Amino acid sequence: MNEPSSDRPDSPDSPVDLNRRGRARRSAESNAAAPSASDVREHLPLSGAFQRFWCTRVLSSLSFQMLAVAMGWHIYALTKSALALGIVGLAQFLPMFALTLVVGHVADRYDRRRIAAVCQAVECAAAAVFAFGTYAGWLDAPIIYGLAACVGAARAFESPAVAALLPAVVPRTLLPRATAWSTSANQAAQIVGPALGGLLYGIGAGPAYLACSLSFAAAALLVSSIPLRAKPATRTPVTLESVFSGIRFIFSEPVILGALSLDLFAVLFGGATALLPVFARDFLHTGPLGLGLLRSASAIGALAGTLWLARFPLKHRPGFVMFCGVIVFGIATAVFGLSHQYIVSLLALMVLGASDVISVVVRLSLVQLRTPDEMLGRVSAVNSLFVGTSNQLGEFESGLTAGWWGARRAVLAGGLATVAIAFLWMRFFPELKQTRSLDREADRAG
Repeated sequence: MNEPSSDRPDSPDSPVDLNRRGRARRSAESNAAAPSASDVREHLPLSGAFQRFWCTRVLSSLSFQMLAVAMGWHIYALTKSALALGIVGLAQFLPMFALTLVVGHVADRYDRRRIAAVCQAVECAAAAVFAFGTYAGWLDAPIIYGLAACVGAARAFESPAVAALLPAVVPRTLLPRATAWSTSANQAAQIVGPALGGLLYGIGAGPAYLACSLSFAAAALLVSSIPLRAKPATRTPVTLESVFSGIRFIFSEPVILGALSLDLFAVLFGGATALLPVFARDFLHTGPLGLGLLRSASAIGALAGTLWLARFPLKHRPGFVMFCGVIVFGIATAVFGLSHQYIVSLLALMVLGASDVISVVVRLSLVQLRTPDEMLGRVSAVNSLFVGTSNQLGEFESGLTAGWWGARRAVLAGGLATVAIAFLWMRFFPELKQTRSLDREADRAG
């Protein structure tokens, strides 16, 4: 994987050629080293390389979740503005949007472990500035926006590098299960991170930011030590065609395009996390710890879902299951928007998280199993842009609509729009709905 052919021509290969050669190489690797099904279940979580990868994901996600809670509560306490919460999301999204084509090529040309470590070091420094600014008393809204943009730029490089790193850590036959375990790392961090961030922020903003900085530093050290099954990608010439090849590949694959765009629009309209400080403080009348628990609730549901998918991977009609999960996600979002009770809000967020993780696992598995290894970084970068659009830009959209209509109406409308998107995408992308397997070859054979 990631080793270019010695007779590669100077001009970039087409996505079809890359896909054919990537399938042949990965098939040979999996035939040579593929364990039995029982070995997969028993040994994947015990693999030393995968353990380091998993712990890296936990630490980085834990840091980011704590930082998100601290930034959200801090900016709302300073401004009392839902729009300001949206601007924080926009500040993180814009660098990701601007750097999409660059970060993908970087992930395919350089050691992905080193890229992730450098990005986590930058995030560590940004959290340290947050802590110092809080203690010194000069941290205000514009500075928070600027630091959020720095974090967004670092994550723009980190996300595709880490996502493209997984196929070099585990054999191809383990990727669906490894993806579910990897997703569980994010969910575990999203359970502990927001609650811990809220608890630390209750003590003081400085300790919360300092804990984020230390956790990012630990992640940077750990990712550098991950042993790989394949050598890092060899640097190849950069051309305009190769830069845009990831986008061209996605648009040539309706199943991948449908999964990415469905997840994008569903979370773009259905995301309510940006408004959680408003609901916690103004409607549910709770403090920073209560806000942290609200942010953790969706991750609790998602963790339960990922553990289930890790034990019982999706084998039949994953696209249809993804559509069902998005519909449930929209309904749970609407219930949260209407809720006046803290416990009902927690339960709605748990259901929301459990249903959302289905689309996450399906989307990541489709990208990793149907993309040639030599362009996985570029495709993962576009995938990260879709995720960033749905998350950070979705936060801006939520803050903007909440400023127009009020928080409750904005969340309710978003949930209903998500359900409508799912039904429309069934018409627009029948290939996704009808796909029988995550792997293209198994899908064709079926």
